[in-house]
Amino acid sequence: MTQNPSHTVRPGSIRDRIFCAIDTPDIDRARAMAKSLSGAIGGIKLGLEFFTANGPDGVRRVMDEAPDAALFLDLKFHDIPNTVAAAMRSAAVLGPAIINVHGFGGRAMLEAAYKGAEEGAADAGHPRPKVIAVTVLTSLDQTDLEAMNIAGTVEDQVEALARTIAACGLDGVVCSALEIASLRAALGPDFILVTPGIRPKGADIGDQKRIMTPTDAIKAGSDYLVIGRPITAAPDPAAAAQKIVEDIENGDHAQS
Repeated sequence: MTQNPSHTVRPGSIRDRIFCAIDTPDIDRARAMAKSLSGAIGGIKLGLEFFTANGPDGVRRVMDEAPDAALFLDLKFHDIPNTVAAAMRSAAVLGPAIINVHGFGGRAMLEAAYKGAEEGAADAGHPRPKVIAVTVLTSLDQTDLEAMNIAGTVEDQVEALARTIAACGLDGVVCSALEIASLRAALGPDFILVTPGIRPKGADIGDQKRIMTPTDAIKAGSDYLVIGRPITAAPDPAAAAQKIVEDIENGDHAQS
């Protein structure tokens, strides 16, 4: 069974706007987590750690456990245009609702990525996935950019990349919640903003540096929240996810 191609993405209920990041190479653990979260969240994000260990078949097996969930395939492709186009064609066959690349890849790569995803989805009979690009990783801050000799502020870099990404026809970006307001103002209401680095108040921030609570991110204008350890490390992941949903609906991030 493959991902349900009719499960499209665009913000609806709060539940539908939450993707849980299942970051593990353990296929059995990933399948069990997906099954436990089925119906509690809108989507599942599978990334490089999982994909490198388990490949496309692993993705199918996990999504079989949550057939109503949307798939965000977080592989962050970044290579020459022809290679990225071919990779996107292959990945789109899995029926992801969202798939991403690195914004630093440049215009030719971004345009090739979009075309590859479109072709792969058409060949498989799926709707084209939303193609988004990473701006500046949420594990990086101003000090990191300066160490890489990148001029300007994090916000300047994010907006410049986002404008290029939009100009290449992509659907949106991955950005930290701290850049939501400026990107929404610059690129309008239809440009998709996906925000990792989401941590309920009091949660361990891990390796994230530019973070925000779920309630504040939604208020700021995020379309989709990517939440990992606050859900997956909880004794009852489904209950943790439901608590986050309820806190957002109640506007009560102080209790998140």
